[in-house]
This record gives sequence, structure tokens and C-alpha cells, in this order.
Amino acid sequence: MSTPDRLGRRLIQLYAGLMLYGASSALLVRAGLGLEPWNVLHQGLAELTGLSIGVVLTIVGAAVLLLWIPLRQRPGLGTVSNVLVIGFAMDGTLTLVPDAHAFAVRVPLLLAGIVLNGAATGLYISARFGPGPRDGLMTGLHRRTGRSIRLIRTTIEVAVVATGFALGGTIGVGTVLYAVSIGPLAQFFLRVFAAPAASTRSTVVAEATPERVILRP
Repeated sequence: MSTPDRLGRRLIQLYAGLMLYGASSALLVRAGLGLEPWNVLHQGLAELTGLSIGVVLTIVGAAVLLLWIPLRQRPGLGTVSNVLVIGFAMDGTLTLVPDAHAFAVRVPLLLAGIVLNGAATGLYISARFGPGPRDGLMTGLHRRTGRSIRLIRTTIEVAVVATGFALGGTIGVGTVLYAVSIGPLAQFFLRVFAAPAASTRSTVVAEATPERVILRP
């Protein structure tokens, strides 16, 4: 495969993955059975501010990215695109998918959201354009403090879930199911969508995306 073809495939994977990530997160919102940790916070802040959850997601992502500066993390194209694309895709999907009231509809929405979220994670991570802002925050803290990534991730996610719940975010069986299943799902889809390695490295094409940060143990 030529270099232009390889880069083109990786770009398609990146943006398809980010769009699908936003859409799958919207399905979890519509299911109303519990959100993934950061979206509990985003939903709570949306309730507090009156902004859409996608806009809040974008603002929080940008704020987290600013924390990379003292941690000396280098963003890639995927990092910046993560901030800009996911919230847009999430709000767009929420306008198209109505609220679900029947339990028989909410459960399939939840399951579809989790599986598609795992597929989206595999798509955009395997494109190797850099980690998302939240994952980069965790790797940066790991490098600066020497603490384990598992401890840092758990501490941050417990904090965002607790804060989001206090502000009105939704936690429930979906939150637990997401936590235990997203790691194996993402690991599976990482193998499915694995892209050929690039021959050069740059700030824009950042390939340092440690799988152990994104995947649950």
C-alpha cells in the first residue's frame, strides 16, 4: 500500500471513529440507563448551564487539553479532532434520535451504544493520530507523578462521575456495563481495524497512544 493510500485510510478511520463515538454516546443518552464516566459529567454540566451536552463535551475537552501544557504533552491531529468532532456528532445524533420511554427500546439502545462505542474506539485509536485529551491527561499525570495509570484513571473517573451525578448526570446499570465491557470490546476492534504503521512521525501524526490507558483492565 502506498504512503498516500495508507494515510488516507488512517484519516478515514480517524474521522469515522470520532463521528461514530459521538453517535454511540448519544444512543447511551437516549437509553437513559447510565452514561460512560465523562459523559455523566458532561450531562450534569449541561443541566447546570443549559448548553447542549455536545457543546459541553467540546468545552471540557478543550479545557482538559490546556492541562497538557504543564504536563508537556504533545497533541496530534487526532487529539484536536477529538475535541471538535465528537460533540458535534453527539448533538447531531441527539436531534435525530427521539427520547426512548419503553424499556424494550431503551435496552437495545444501551447495548448498541456500548458496542458501537467500542468499535469507534478501535477505529480512531488504531489510526494512530494521537490520544484524546482525557487519555493524554492520564498519561501525562502518570509520567509526572510516577503513579500507575490504573490508579490515575480510576481516581479521575470516580471524581468526574461523582461530580456529574451531583449535577444531575445519569448513572445506572449502563455505567457499570460500559465500564466492564468497553475494554474487551475496544481491544477486539483495535485488532480488527489495525492500520499499517506509518514510516514517519510528527506532531500532527502522533502515534504514541498507549492502549493500556484507553482500555479497561
